[in-house]
Amino acid sequence: MFKNHIKIAWRSLKKQPFFTFLNTFGLAIGVTGAILISLYVIDELSYDTMFADAERIYRINIDNTNGGETNRYASVAAPLGPTLKEDYPQIEIVTRLNDLGSMLVRKANEKESIKEEHVMASDSTFFEMFGLTLLKGDPSVALKNPGTMILTKTAAKKHFGTDQVLGQTMVFDDKDVYTITGVIPDMPKNSFLRDFTFLISMGSIPEAESSSWANWSFSTFIKLHPGATIQSLQTPLNTIYEVYMIPWIQTFDPSMTLQKFRESRKASGNNMVWSTIALTDIHLSSLNRKGELSLNNSMENIYILSLIGLFLVVLASVNFMNLSTAVALKRAQEVGIRKTLGSKKIELIKQFLTEAITISFLSLLLGLILTAIVLPLFNDLSGKDIALPFGNPFFWILLFLSSVALGLFSGSYPAFFLSRFAPVMALKGGSKSGVGNSKPRNYLVIFQFAISIFLIVATLVIYQQIQFIQNKDLGFQKDQVLIVDDVDAAGEQIQSLKQEISQLSNVKSVSLSSFLPTPSDRNGITFFPESGRGVKHDGYIFEKWGVDHDYINTLKMKIIAGRNFDQKFPTDSTALILNESAVAMLGLRNEDALGVRLTHDFKRADKENMEYLTVIGIMENFHFASLRNSINAMSLALGKDADKMLVKLNAGNFANTITQVEQIWNTIAPGQPFQYYFMDDSFNNTYRAEQRLGSIFISFTILSIIIACLGLFGLAAFNAEKRTKEIGIRKVMGASINEIVYSLTVGFLKLVGISILVSIPIGWFAMNKWLEDFSYRIEVKWWILVLAAFIAVAISLLTVSYQSIRAAIVNPVKSLRTD
Repeated sequence: MFKNHIKIAWRSLKKQPFFTFLNTFGLAIGVTGAILISLYVIDELSYDTMFADAERIYRINIDNTNGGETNRYASVAAPLGPTLKEDYPQIEIVTRLNDLGSMLVRKANEKESIKEEHVMASDSTFFEMFGLTLLKGDPSVALKNPGTMILTKTAAKKHFGTDQVLGQTMVFDDKDVYTITGVIPDMPKNSFLRDFTFLISMGSIPEAESSSWANWSFSTFIKLHPGATIQSLQTPLNTIYEVYMIPWIQTFDPSMTLQKFRESRKASGNNMVWSTIALTDIHLSSLNRKGELSLNNSMENIYILSLIGLFLVVLASVNFMNLSTAVALKRAQEVGIRKTLGSKKIELIKQFLTEAITISFLSLLLGLILTAIVLPLFNDLSGKDIALPFGNPFFWILLFLSSVALGLFSGSYPAFFLSRFAPVMALKGGSKSGVGNSKPRNYLVIFQFAISIFLIVATLVIYQQIQFIQNKDLGFQKDQVLIVDDVDAAGEQIQSLKQEISQLSNVKSVSLSSFLPTPSDRNGITFFPESGRGVKHDGYIFEKWGVDHDYINTLKMKIIAGRNFDQKFPTDSTALILNESAVAMLGLRNEDALGVRLTHDFKRADKENMEYLTVIGIMENFHFASLRNSINAMSLALGKDADKMLVKLNAGNFANTITQVEQIWNTIAPGQPFQYYFMDDSFNNTYRAEQRLGSIFISFTILSIIIACLGLFGLAAFNAEKRTKEIGIRKVMGASINEIVYSLTVGFLKLVGISILVSIPIGWFAMNKWLEDFSYRIEVKWWILVLAAFIAVAISLLTVSYQSIRAAIVNPVKSLRTD
């Protein structure tokens, strides 16, 4: 019987090639989109699950509220890790990681350095914590002693041409020498460690042994003993400030008693909260924390993409239902004859479901082919390196079951619709109800276009938000600013480098700094104000950037009170410029903040010799972090340790100027790599996730529109074919082509209109919720909703009009001859 169902199904599909093609191609597009999104979502959900005992590993976070401003950190103070290991028995292992950023590295016997973008310091428990094995070396001694390092297999072959590198030495930034004690496999691409190729021993970093609880730059991971729960650790974490930080503060401020601290915290609202996050949750649940070791995504984005994938499959299934029920009248006599000859309803249902599953399998085959073709483009779009897992049996089992389920879902309504025809009515020609009067099909069309319009609204809003970010006045000029990296390689000649480059004809100005107003890894510093200046004697945490005299002018920042740094004033070596947020944190007006003295030198024993910095200027707030976040308190001070050069260029031949800069670099810093980029590119990279999300939205919105249009196209074709004689009679009676086209299209446009009324409010609400993640964002304007509605109407009108015009221009004599 099953074999017979297959034969009949194949014959039936061949009889109606046009509708078979629409159904198959529509489902194939839906399947392609669903497979791509599924592969993306599975990859995102798999982050950091490969590590041994990943379910027992957690990271310590800290949320610091200071002066009414809350900053969220993914890194904590150096003493926290050892303290937790010593005092809390539920913790088995503690590992601290410190992102050191980029460094210039070379073999000890060579002169030319190579830049490594991602260097990290790690405790020797690194291997035990994450269950990593060494390809070369002994994990019990690797990273144990100061001056030791390990590197990945790819990095070893890059620098030495082989992974047999134990005992070799490398020089970092032309000063620090490290001995290689191990080689590890390349880190998985779906791991938070994916970017790091060099790891040096934590004992090589002086800050790692610091007793300071105010330097939050150490990502600290803990592994619990089997059976221990993370909930049992939260209560001890809540006591860290009083148990550990207060005694440390008392070493330099004996007056800070526990009672005084509690009163101060209650009065100011300042607070620190330590918490934990599971290792496997970091990638999707730790967005916008300072000190992250890798770029994270958002679970919200995963939900959105999963919903789109589901939408695509449902849209394709709705197409199948619509087209199958639309052409059902052509098979009414077949159903009548079958029932007259004794076929039972259940057998007819099985027959039509077999046809649906056959189309589903054909769509799956075509969908796999399309997926293989577009996967490289999708990888470029999403920044992934996904491959179809053809060698995984589970993949094929899942596809088979999904295809059957899709066929049953898509074919269920048409099967029950066709099988319920009464034999007498079926043999007389079936129901006379037209497409336009079929309520279920109308509902399905409304549902299809409601989803498509929702996706159009989402795409327009995301695009507008990205444009807003890229064009917003940031408070500084990022255009035409060339950044030359690692200028500290010039050593004592760094000022000569600056001087020579500033004399180039196409250069406006040059500045040296280690800090850029584009998002990067920065930590706050605790300042205490001098008493007697109208400021409460509490600690305030804000960033301190070391810059030079030309920094503010190079980036065209605005001084709104006081003055800029000036070489005429030697005392500016102890001067400070605050932004508006820092002044607000101090509780002062801009003018009143001038002359206030602040210190971060409070840890020294001889308090009378503490160094104070005097506020000489207030600058207008500018954005130096993601626009998802508000502008935090920060300050500028003159500094000597710069590793970046900012070169403001005139409009013109950038390539020629860069060549000139490189020539000067090669003269002053021979053997050191010349690394550069433009500041606006660095800024755009910050919002790469939003840009990718927008591109993915556009791509899948187009797919959803194509699917909806295929269904509408098929229904319009069937409607025109069904009303062939009516059209002929209307033309004979004098109806114009425009009137006939209007008659054929108005019903569909009404359905699209209802879809607009349903989807626009939902789209407006959903995108406002998405925009809540941004501190600086657009409003969902009325014209965006109107544009989405117009696009939907225009697309549906074009789709339906083609069939309507084609039917309207047919010779009426030919129309009236049809059976």
